[in-house]
Amino acid sequence: MSTSIEQRVGAYIEKQGSLDLLRFITCGSVDDGKSTLIGRLLYEARLVFDDQIASLRNDSKKQGVQGSGIDFALLVDGLIAEREQGITIDVAYRFFNTDRRKFIVADTPGHEQYTRNMVTGASTADVAVILIDATQGVLVQTQRHSFITSLLGIKHVVLAINKMDLVDYSQAVFESIVDVYSEYSRHLEFESIMPIPLSATEGDNVIARSSNTTWYSGPTLLEYLETVEVGKSQLQHSFRFPVQWVNRPNADFRGYSGTVVAGVIETGQQIRVLPSGETAKVEEIILSKNSLDKAIVDQAVTITLDTNIDVSRGDVLVLADTPCEVSDQFEASLVWMNQEPGFIGRSYWLLIGTTRVNASITGIKHKVDINSFEKLSADSMQLNDLGEVTLSLDKAVPFEAYKSCKAMGAFVLIDRYSYATVGAGMIKFALRRAENIHRQALLVDRKARENLNGHGGKILWFTGLSGAGKSTVANALEQALHSRGMRTYILDGDNVRHGLNKDLGFTDADRVENIRRISEVAKLMLDAGLVVITSFISPFRSERDMARALFEAGEFLEIYVNIPLAVAEQRDPKGLYKKARRGELPNFTGIDSGYEAPEAPELELATAELSVDDCVAQILKII
Repeated sequence: MSTSIEQRVGAYIEKQGSLDLLRFITCGSVDDGKSTLIGRLLYEARLVFDDQIASLRNDSKKQGVQGSGIDFALLVDGLIAEREQGITIDVAYRFFNTDRRKFIVADTPGHEQYTRNMVTGASTADVAVILIDATQGVLVQTQRHSFITSLLGIKHVVLAINKMDLVDYSQAVFESIVDVYSEYSRHLEFESIMPIPLSATEGDNVIARSSNTTWYSGPTLLEYLETVEVGKSQLQHSFRFPVQWVNRPNADFRGYSGTVVAGVIETGQQIRVLPSGETAKVEEIILSKNSLDKAIVDQAVTITLDTNIDVSRGDVLVLADTPCEVSDQFEASLVWMNQEPGFIGRSYWLLIGTTRVNASITGIKHKVDINSFEKLSADSMQLNDLGEVTLSLDKAVPFEAYKSCKAMGAFVLIDRYSYATVGAGMIKFALRRAENIHRQALLVDRKARENLNGHGGKILWFTGLSGAGKSTVANALEQALHSRGMRTYILDGDNVRHGLNKDLGFTDADRVENIRRISEVAKLMLDAGLVVITSFISPFRSERDMARALFEAGEFLEIYVNIPLAVAEQRDPKGLYKKARRGELPNFTGIDSGYEAPEAPELELATAELSVDDCVAQILKII
């Protein structure tokens, strides 16, 4: 009896559902043939439709390919800019399958300036196909991508030595490149490296074994990808479930939706909510309209509990007897992905799992030279830098080391103003000081000190260009407050640099650290019940906002002492602008270093128009 079309389609869908999935990336230096290799793989595996092939031949002719030849890279390089430049800029993802396995391949950029895109593609991969041009050998970008591949925890590598047709399929060339790469990669943490001689253009050893490399006895690329055993460690790991959404369609139902990122959960099991530590039992596991007995890694489900406890987005459900750690300070590996440098002390948003917290880089232990593996000292992170840093968060989050559970240890840093992703990181471990340091309860507190003073504390944060009149107005204000019996203290930029901050210069990194220290000192003085007047250029909005975030609403007043640059230069009370114009004062704000004006200060003083007494009077009105 013949099989119906419906039965055949059903059998095909069932078979595809039973296949396991392999995620892999292609990476390496520019022009090593990554896009061409993926295009050839799809073409040879007969995974391209006839109309696509016809269109591809037409596009290839436009690119100058002769006869009926095909530029296989065009199957992958979808962006117009990529086709015009002949390079891959973005990460191109392709899904395909064979009878043995399903695949998601990410074609990642080769140029150094797009390293951040390569990090994106590698973050979820099981295998890396690292291409090397046989005519070029191991290049700096090959090493960079290999280092990042290892850093991101990819354990299995295909060393795809491409363009073997251009070196007459020389075994000696192949083995020489393998030897050089093996020496470099001994510093990396790969479990296996499979060298394969290829020609993506001619199809050698991509799917079919090539008669041009009779000396090679290993698998073809597709054979390797179909058979490589990747670890199922996340399935064997203890249960981890970041809550993405509290699902309340009506008053009678409360569920917690998200994706299982590790382990297995079954109904009836005891879970713990982190960071709160509350416990409950799993009552039901729901997938769409169906109830499941259990859920495993990568399943998106809704979980209900047998009792009402406090669970919010960003919390993590774990098995009660195998919880993960919770901390607010970490050491981490960090890849910097933005043109704007990353500075110690600058505040960012940190996204880990489904939660977002405020975070800052508290230290840069070192950056890594990917060629020599030398550890280099640094006070900032530049575009494409790789380094080890320490981070401080404004609240504790559940986590695991990235090597143990990627989903619980991977994070990104987001610029709070542009919303750009500036860094991608991998947690190594929590800092022990996070557990050992506890705030000491003092019997004489701020309220008692303010009662003794007879007034409340306040932070008056003056900001503006050099020569705007900050110190002059601050001095006059302190006199006015002092005459009213108020206890005050001025933290002046120049004065502080004679002591507390005498080790700092005027680079952007030093300016960030300067303001971070002053903010902490001002916070201590506020706790003493003082009215603290700070007089600093404080040119960066992010650091002023970081300072504001240390205080409660109403405690911090930002006062913008606004003056046109031309007027400030004309005043030039210390002769600094003249020196800066002569090139004697590098990194001088307003000349060769920018000033970011406040967007919503509590008070703006136009000191080119107002007298000092007028300025003081306006400040007294708001305090």
